[in-house]
Amino acid sequence: MKKKKQVFSAKPQIKKGDMVEVLAGDDAGKTGKVLQVIPQKGAAIVEGLNIIRKCVRKTQDNPQGGIVEREAPLALSKLRAAKSAGKKAAEKKK
Repeated sequence: MKKKKQVFSAKPQIKKGDMVEVLAGDDAGKTGKVLQVIPQKGAAIVEGLNIIRKCVRKTQDNPQGGIVEREAPLALSKLRAAKSAGKKAAEKKK
């Protein structure tokens, strides 16, 4: 019996190119730029965060093969839009 794929119907508030902050996980508190949003999975790929090591087979494009580090998707629920420096300063004054 096949499992149904979970499809997220809500429209993501985060878009490609946005600066986001990670709320939970190993990269909590870090910020980065969104490279890709995957609405079907409810995930996003953020530049420099959630790095995984992947074994790559030898091919014509990559004759060396070996281990490659790359970004893995992060759940949208773990991300929020990063506040700009001006907004942070204004909040501290209050």
